[in-house]
Amino acid sequence: MKRKEEAKLRKRNEELERVLRKRNEEREEQMRKELQKAWERLRVAEEAEETLCSQLGELEAESVHQACEYNARLLSLIDQLSRATHQSASAC
Repeated sequence: MKRKEEAKLRKRNEELERVLRKRNEEREEQMRKELQKAWERLRVAEEAEETLCSQLGELEAESVHQACEYNARLLSLIDQLSRATHQSASAC
């Protein structure tokens, strides 16, 4: 009788171990899938960051170019005003 109980317990133990292995494998697979999704989100975020940095660089370059043009135009207008003032003063 004791042997039957031991065999029954051994069989139950093996069954529980199989269930546990299966659950662990399922959990590992789920974690792999979640990790893959996280890597994909990270890749997309890195690509977006690169795009934004590139666009920012282009905007900075454009703003510097516009500031230089504005400054040149301002200096030209100051020069014109100065000449006009000088001509007006010498005409009097």
